[in-house]
Amino acid sequence: MADTGRVMETVILAVVIAVVVLGALGGLIVGSRRRKPLPPPPPKAPDITAPPAEPHVGEEAETPRDEPRRTIEEVDLPGGPAVVVEEPPVAEAPEIEIEVPEPTAGRLVRLRARLSRSQNALGKGLLTLLSREHLDEDTWEEIEDTLLTADVGVQPTQELVERLRERVKVLGTRTPEELRGLLREELLQLVGTDLDRTVKTEPEGRKPGIVMVVGVNGTGKTTTTGKLARVLVADGRTVVLGAADTFRAAAADQLQTWGERVGAHTVRGPEAGDPASVAFDAVKEGKEMGVDVVLIDTAGRLHTKTGLMDELGKVKRVVEKHAPLDEVLLVLDATTGQNGLVQARVFAEVVDITGIVLTKLDGTAKGGIVVAVQRELGVPVKLIGLGEGADDLAPFEPEAFVDALIGD
Repeated sequence: MADTGRVMETVILAVVIAVVVLGALGGLIVGSRRRKPLPPPPPKAPDITAPPAEPHVGEEAETPRDEPRRTIEEVDLPGGPAVVVEEPPVAEAPEIEIEVPEPTAGRLVRLRARLSRSQNALGKGLLTLLSREHLDEDTWEEIEDTLLTADVGVQPTQELVERLRERVKVLGTRTPEELRGLLREELLQLVGTDLDRTVKTEPEGRKPGIVMVVGVNGTGKTTTTGKLARVLVADGRTVVLGAADTFRAAAADQLQTWGERVGAHTVRGPEAGDPASVAFDAVKEGKEMGVDVVLIDTAGRLHTKTGLMDELGKVKRVVEKHAPLDEVLLVLDATTGQNGLVQARVFAEVVDITGIVLTKLDGTAKGGIVVAVQRELGVPVKLIGLGEGADDLAPFEPEAFVDALIGD
C-alpha cells in the first residue's frame, strides 16, 4: 500500500511539472510574436476662440480689399451666360377717355322731333278739334278730355278751355294758321314764359354751388344726376359728385362711371353708410378742389314718409354747415302722370324744392304734366329728359316745347 501511494505522488508531481513546462513554453512563444501598432488618436478640434494663425509662405497673405458688391444679375455663373432676373410687369390701369359733352344750347330744338312724336295726340288733337266748322258743347268737352288725358290737370284745363272759347268767339273765321297761333299763345301762357328756369350753380361770392337731387328710385334720379354733370361740364363748369344714395351700391358705381366719363371726381362712402356724411365730405372736397359745382345724389326710398323726412332733412342740415343749398331738384318720371304729383307733394313737404326735372318725356303722350306739376309745387320745370342718350337731358324751353306740341 505504501508503494502504491508513492507511485501516485510521483505521477501527480510529474503532471504538475509538465503543466508548468508547457505554460512557460507558451509564454515564450507569445512574447516572441511582433506586437501590432495602436491606431493614432483622433485630431484635436481647433480652438475657435484662439486668434487665426498668421499666413505662411504660399498662402494668401494680402490684406482683404473692400470691393463693391455685385448683384446676381452681374455675376457670370460657370458654364453659361449670366442669369437675368426680370421683374413681372406692373399692370397699368386703363386710361379712361374723357368725353366732351354736346353743348346744351339748342338741345331741345335738336330733340324736338322726338318730343313731337310722343306729344302728337295732344297738340294735333287740339288743332283738329278747334278746326271743326261748328264748335258745339260736345266739341269743347272733347277738347277738355284731350287736355285731361294729357295730365294737364283739372284747374289748368278749365282755364285754357275758357280762354279758347272767348278768343275763338271773337276771332270769328278760323284759318289753320290763326288757330295754330291762337293755341300756341294760350299754351305758352299755361306753361309759363316768365319763370326763371336757370339751374342755380353760381352763388355770388363763394364756391362751389351746391345742388341736391331728390326723387323716388326708378325715376332715373341717379342717371339724371350724371347727365346733369355733363350739362354743367358742357357749359364750362367743374364738378364733384356726391354719391349719398348709400343704400344701393349700384347707385354709387353708376354715378362714379358717369363722373369718370367727363372727368368729374366722385365722393362715395361705405355701403349702407350715413348719407349725410357722404354729402358733407363731397362739399368739403369740392371746396378744397376749388370746383364750381357739387352735385349730391340722395336716396329715394319712400317706405315711410317719416323716415324719408328724417334722412333728407339730416342731409340738408349737414350740407348747410358748409353753405346753403343753391338748388334742390326733384326728378319725376313723366310716364307716371298723376302718381308723379303724389310723389312731388311728399318731397315738397320734406325739403324746399326749387326746380323739377321731368324724365322720359319722349315716352309718354302726357306732356301736360309740365303744367300740372308746376301748378302743384309752384316751382318751374328746369330740365327734361328725352331719351337714353348721355346728352338727352335738355334745359326746358317753353317755346320749343309748345312748338313741338302743335307741330309746324
